[in-house]
Amino acid sequence: MRIAFITNVVYPFVTGGAEKRVHEIGTRLADAGHDVTIYGRHFWDGSTEITHSGMTLRAVSPERELYAQERRSITEAIEFAKDLVVPLYRHRHEHDIIVASVFPYFPVLSTKLSTLFSELPVVTTWHEVWQDYWTDYLGTLAPFGKITERFTASIPQYPLAVSGITADRLTSLSPNYDTVPVVPNGIDYDQIRSVEPADDGFDVLFAGRLIEDKRVDRLLEAFDRIAPPDSTLGIIGEGPELESLKQEARNLETSNQISFLGFLDEYNEVLGHMRAADVFASPSTREGFGITYVEAMASDCTVIGADHPNSAAKEVIGDAGLVVEPTIVELANSLDKALADNRPTHAPRDRAQQYDWDNVAEQAASIYSRAVGGSW
Repeated sequence: MRIAFITNVVYPFVTGGAEKRVHEIGTRLADAGHDVTIYGRHFWDGSTEITHSGMTLRAVSPERELYAQERRSITEAIEFAKDLVVPLYRHRHEHDIIVASVFPYFPVLSTKLSTLFSELPVVTTWHEVWQDYWTDYLGTLAPFGKITERFTASIPQYPLAVSGITADRLTSLSPNYDTVPVVPNGIDYDQIRSVEPADDGFDVLFAGRLIEDKRVDRLLEAFDRIAPPDSTLGIIGEGPELESLKQEARNLETSNQISFLGFLDEYNEVLGHMRAADVFASPSTREGFGITYVEAMASDCTVIGADHPNSAAKEVIGDAGLVVEPTIVELANSLDKALADNRPTHAPRDRAQQYDWDNVAEQAASIYSRAVGGSW
């Protein structure tokens, strides 16, 4: 197949979950003999079109800052969508299928515009469906986000989701789809297992963006209730909640057992801390997938996630970890059990291996082939 991916940010020049997914699937499909092109912003040095990891990278828009005041820039997304239309239209005959990352929505609309008079199938990858979360994210501008999301879901496409919870939300959002196939996000299992554990590891670890939905404040309180004097909690990440969380930690009896590591530039450094930890706890109440759960399971941590209708934690972790109500009491109980070495019924590493990128790429290739053949 001749496959074109649409993503305004391109890995490894910009690091993030959606762009890493494109890179990992794309490189494996290229190794398998498929022709792979990525349309994105010009985040790399040199020519606007280069070969990287067996794929063609085609820049259709210049490098630009992605965030405006802690939120993804709407004008950036609109600009990239505008810049994409003509180049993709000119090169449409070079591809058998277009695969577009849904967020930030507008490039999906321009992709459809570029392929309007062709039979090119457009597959869309839905990482989340926000619906009411737009109110928290945009406030008074929430109706704009909701309308854009619903309109994007309504246009003709071949949608797939990274989790069952996202697939279910998409079917409820648009009457066009009875079922939506799931192709999860993945990990490089062998890479994780090859990383040396950190020398200065922690008993309990959290890694992620420090925003309200992650419920790190509850994790701090839960740890403070049950932590043995010699146990430690490490918090990896940055975000708008960082200073308030630090202040909360200073007021706890276990303050000297809690460390904030900030954002770690090296992925292997994060993995090293996971490999050294006994417990990985992320009581996040909003997870479209939750890749850190899989990374931690591959690291052989006892993983604790939140049982919440807006989180895919239960689906991802299964019986290879602990999924509990995201209350301080329940988190404290689960931490107590995990630190006492009460292991889950299913081996975490076995569960994680199912999400290896090789398996994910095979699933993606099968879905893409069905779209090309018109048998979705």
